[in-house]
Parts: sequence; C-alpha cells; structure tokens
Amino acid sequence: MDPTELAELTVFVAVAKHLSFRQAATERGTSASAISHSVRSLEARVGVRLFHRTTRSVSLTDAGEMLFARLEPAIQDVRAAVDQLNAFRDTPIGKIRINVPNSIATYVLGDAMQTLLTRNPGLKLEVVATDALVDIVEEGFDAGIRFGERLSPDVVAVRIKPTFRFIVVGSPGYFEKKSIPQTPHDLHEHDCIRYAFPSGALLNWEFSKDGETLQVEVAGTLTVDSQELMTDAAARGLGLAYIWTDRAEPYLRDGRLRSCLEDWCTLDESLFLYFPSRKHQSAGLRALIEVMKA
Repeated sequence: MDPTELAELTVFVAVAKHLSFRQAATERGTSASAISHSVRSLEARVGVRLFHRTTRSVSLTDAGEMLFARLEPAIQDVRAAVDQLNAFRDTPIGKIRINVPNSIATYVLGDAMQTLLTRNPGLKLEVVATDALVDIVEEGFDAGIRFGERLSPDVVAVRIKPTFRFIVVGSPGYFEKKSIPQTPHDLHEHDCIRYAFPSGALLNWEFSKDGETLQVEVAGTLTVDSQELMTDAAARGLGLAYIWTDRAEPYLRDGRLRSCLEDWCTLDESLFLYFPSRKHQSAGLRALIEVMKA
C-alpha cells in the first residue's frame, strides 16, 4: 500500500466517523475541499461509491459501512503502535485536541498550556473553548474538561485543578437600593442576572450551610450567556450575579463589587479531565493529565 492510499483511508475513516466533511477537516487540520478531494480519489481508486452525499447530509453506502467496520479498529491499532514509540523518547510527540468550557478556559488552561508545551516541545495542543455540551468522540477530541455532575457514566474522569467556588455579588449602588440578602430565600426579592447555557437551560444558584444544600431558581430582567458579561453587568448595578471567586476578585478588590451570603457559599466545584474508556490513552494525553493534576 502506497502512502497516498493510506492517507486516503485515514481521511475516509474520519469522514465516516463524523458523517461530516467539515468535522473531519477540523479533526485533521485541513479544509473540507481537501477532504472531499481525498474521498473522491479513494472512490475512484477502489471503483465503489462509499458515501451518499446531499446538500444536507452524508451517509455511508453498504460498501462504506463494510469498509469502515474493518478499517476503524485497524487505524486505531496503527495509531496506538506509533504512539508506543514515545516510550523511547524523552518527551512525547503528537497532537492533542481538547474541549473546555469557554467560561473557565483561561482559569483552567492558562498555566497548564505553558507548562505542557514547555516540557513537551514535540506536542501540539488544540483547544476548542465552548460552553455547549460536546460529544468528544463525535467531534474528534482526545479529551474534554467539565464539572463532575455533567459527565456521563461511560467515560474515564480524572479530577484536576483548580477547584471553583461560586459567590453572590452586587455593586455598592445596587445595595443602596436593595437590602443585602441574609439567606438564599431572600434572592426571590432581588434582581438576579441569570446565566443561560447554549442549550437554553438556566443555571440554578446552589448553596450549602450546616449540612443543608439547596438550589434556587432565580428571576431577573437580564439573562446572559457569558460570565464576563454577567460580572460587568453586576458591577454596573443591574443586579446580583453568581460567579466564581477568581473572576470576582479584581472587582471586589477595587470596590466595584461586594459579596453577600458568604456563609452559604461554601461549595467547591471540582473539575474533571475526561475521555472515552475505550479510547487508547496516548502519551500526549498522559502528559496532559500529569500537568492538570499538579
């Protein structure tokens, strides 16, 4: 088998896995047109149509289904074999694609990216930051980062640093108009800036004190999908915000925000690096895990 044919087969596997030329192109770091050209070349070479294509969808033909079933585990074995060569290197080489919530990406990966790439100059790291829930297998990621309660049970999850603590904040001007809440139940009398996930679901505010844990579905006139915008809006006096301590800290330090309900804001949120249990754990992924746990 010549190198061109092998390259076309790996492109075929990427398209078959995603049923999308665009997503296959993203995974392989090339253009959708290049992916399409490679697939057409493979189909011409084998003399069989492998995909049904319309303007809206891509699906496998019977021949494509058969080829994918045989090739996909073989390609995984080849990749695993090549990755094992990292045991003979001082540092691993290869590419890692990870997904992380946009709202915490800087806090989680700022130092970690520098440490990982400095220690492992042969590695390439691709980070996609989005607050949308992503299927890391379908989207071609090696791993993802999420809070623990949002993980499915069929993944391997490794607890990483840092942890996050939510606090409730408002501006001095806001508290001149509204009394400071003493318990989470008082939030129903306040304008609260709500956070919406890309799915449209709203974040409930969670509190704990003396063994009691409760969630509050807050109300307010402003809903945003950005932690940065929520923080800025609170500093402008538009309502109370439920944000991470690290994000609030500069505003608290210079007096633009004040915190409240401190005795109820005691829960630490843990982060997890997760990946499919059936996926080969590459040397690059092991290096990332080591850095994220430190």
